[in-house]
Amino acid sequence: MSVLDPLSHALAAVIATSHEGLTAIGADPTAGGTWVLSVAAVVVAVRVALLPVTVHGVRQAHAAARARPQLQALAERFRGRKDPESLRRLAEERRRIAAEHNLSLWGCLPVLAQLPIWVALYHLVGAVAAGTPVGAMNPGLVASLGAATVLGIPLAGRGYLGGGLTHLVVVAGLAGLAAGLSYVAQRYLVTPNTLLTDVPPAVSRVQQLMPAISAVGLLVVAGAVPVALLVYWVCNSTWTLAQAAVVWRWFPTPGSPAAGRR
Repeated sequence: MSVLDPLSHALAAVIATSHEGLTAIGADPTAGGTWVLSVAAVVVAVRVALLPVTVHGVRQAHAAARARPQLQALAERFRGRKDPESLRRLAEERRRIAAEHNLSLWGCLPVLAQLPIWVALYHLVGAVAAGTPVGAMNPGLVASLGAATVLGIPLAGRGYLGGGLTHLVVVAGLAGLAAGLSYVAQRYLVTPNTLLTDVPPAVSRVQQLMPAISAVGLLVVAGAVPVALLVYWVCNSTWTLAQAAVVWRWFPTPGSPAAGRR
């Protein structure tokens, strides 16, 4: 029994319910397209549920940007002062500024909230692809998913190799699409909307490299996960790209390059 089992069972219920709904309106219950849409439904359900957390993250980024000049001036005012009284006053002033701008310690909540979901989904898809029922994904649904294909490749299949040229092309295509969408979203929408002024050059350089690192990481990991999970990554990356575009266009972080273009 894993602490993530309740989350895996909830995700399994979303997949099973979506599959049942699609079948009820005439979709072929064994078709790969039906299962692809069921996986996409998980993306929609998860990302809609996380929208309040995402909005909180955007607001926190804006609050941090507005508070930045005051925090920098405060740090300069107390530079070199290490006595207990100065440290106490510095902490009090930081708290006051944070309260004034409604800054929260949970600014990284959007990323943290998604981590257990990603892990739970990986275990769910891995178990189902291996033929193990999970919650609402009963033996019949597991067998149906195991037999389903996308472009002729089993959704339960894994890795780049072992299934011939078609298998390699499809898996590499899905992995490349997910990695490409992730790179575009981070490189052209997220990074320009991030405030990097006055940060150490090494930190700025790492931030600039993150889109490429993330994309390469997806390509590497794609060689070991089920094709069904690659489908999820493509759908999730598409949502991320669209969401980042909305934030970049209408809610840019004050002081960021994205805000400067307006």
